[in-house]
Amino acid sequence: MNIASADLNLLKYLDVLLREKNVTRAAEQLGITQPAMSNCLKRLRHMFGDPLLIRTSEGMTATDRALELQPLVRQLISQAESLFTPEDVFRPAESRRVFRIMTSDYAEGTLVPHIVRRLREEAPNVVLDFLTPSDVSYPDMEQGRVDMAVNRFNEIPGSFHQVTLWRDSFSCLLNRDNPIARRFDLNSYLSAQHIWVSKTGFGVGFGMNPEKLGGLGWIDHALQRIGRTRKISIFTRHYQMPALLAMNNDLVATLPSRVARMQAQNARLVIKAPPFEIPEFELKMAWSPLLHHNTAHRWLRRLIQEEAEQILAEDP
Repeated sequence: MNIASADLNLLKYLDVLLREKNVTRAAEQLGITQPAMSNCLKRLRHMFGDPLLIRTSEGMTATDRALELQPLVRQLISQAESLFTPEDVFRPAESRRVFRIMTSDYAEGTLVPHIVRRLREEAPNVVLDFLTPSDVSYPDMEQGRVDMAVNRFNEIPGSFHQVTLWRDSFSCLLNRDNPIARRFDLNSYLSAQHIWVSKTGFGVGFGMNPEKLGGLGWIDHALQRIGRTRKISIFTRHYQMPALLAMNNDLVATLPSRVARMQAQNARLVIKAPPFEIPEFELKMAWSPLLHHNTAHRWLRRLIQEEAEQILAEDP
């Protein structure tokens, strides 16, 4: 269809329809009648040559074409709204804004203290509400109820904006008196008992099963590639735990190198390079297109990126 003959005003109706997946609720949200919204849906179906929403036993279900369109339409609407929104002046020193940030335990230990220190200097009245991955869902992020997520992501909706803050490798943390510390190779690594630590992505986690390695993450996937497995005795979702647990002289923690360096300040612990290849991972910051042009949000994103760059500059 030629864009000159397309009614672009229909896109705002499509945006709400795909979010609500209900004609009546979409009509109420936009302040029009249900028949008028039904007519808009009819015109949208003609415009795109696709049913877009199909009635099923579970209600209205989006077609594959509609799912492809949804992030694109949301981004277009967000950009259009920014054109008509006055540019607010954000004054960090005076602001009392609350920023809600989903962070992994890894990000809390390595990045958050630097962010907090900087904010105490530049925006002492700003409030930070740090949420865990289990507290947040993708819809929370998409609708702007959470300002941003700082985490390692296996996957993330294409409509989200994201930036890589840094890359990190893995290291092994163990007691100096651990029998394998003197001869640390693949065989001795696999003969030891291990501490598993991780929590990434969104949503509530579930109990781990050592017999099902498919969901255990980077380290066990790396071992699977060489046809090996390790013996996991401890599962934890907190990166502050391994240093305490590795004090036992029969346990090994394989964890991000930045965390290992922070925790190896105890003279009884030693860091070893993993005796097999583990791919590096990226720590990313992601946010909704609804907040992309917000001046306060842009200020905080820039601050976080600057602190991440400073941390990298201070690496040994």
